[in-house]
Amino acid sequence: MQSVPTESAHTLPAGTFGAWLKSTRASLQGEGGSDVPCGDCVGCCVSSYFIPLRPKDTAALHEIPAKFLSATQPRGNWVMGYRDDGTCPMLRDRKCSIYAHRPQTCRDYDCRVFAAAGMEAGGPDKSVINERVRAWRFTYADEADHAAHRAVQAAATFIREKREHFPGGRAPTAPTGVAVLAVKVYELFLDEAAERRDAEALAADVVKMARAFDAASTDLR
Repeated sequence: MQSVPTESAHTLPAGTFGAWLKSTRASLQGEGGSDVPCGDCVGCCVSSYFIPLRPKDTAALHEIPAKFLSATQPRGNWVMGYRDDGTCPMLRDRKCSIYAHRPQTCRDYDCRVFAAAGMEAGGPDKSVINERVRAWRFTYADEADHAAHRAVQAAATFIREKREHFPGGRAPTAPTGVAVLAVKVYELFLDEAAERRDAEALAADVVKMARAFDAASTDLR
């Protein structure tokens, strides 16, 4: 089970939750990247992440040496690994050496999704990101923002704890997959009674809503 982030000694403004949620869902559907106030943080660049590259990442594929890329499916897709110390091979002096041409995956990455879902990004290899996650603090424009945040967290909890009720027992187990899925399907959990529904029926609805969300993605058209 993924751990819930503890309090941090310092805090960082994460923005208004409703605005963040709207922007993040748009980003997940291919409508631009995330606007993350990273500052000098390079947590996502030093945390042992494999970076998927899609055919449209032509500029990034041109910049990344072939020795760092492995072909994957479907045809035309690639994945970039990381160094033995967990850092991205494109990181130089704590800066991205291909920032202007970075892959869409990097443009979309936003560690606030873990704060939104009420969970950490992973284990010890994600310690830098976890510290950041603990520091993020959302603000709320109204009760609807509060309700949406509770719904995202409820969705994440359901996905983590009821995996066996999903069709074929298949549900995300990696923290990123859980948090992203929770953002996609949070509307199912706006009604607090949702968690009292039959788990298999609710899991089926989660899958259905996630597929509908993905079908609307501009990346898939």
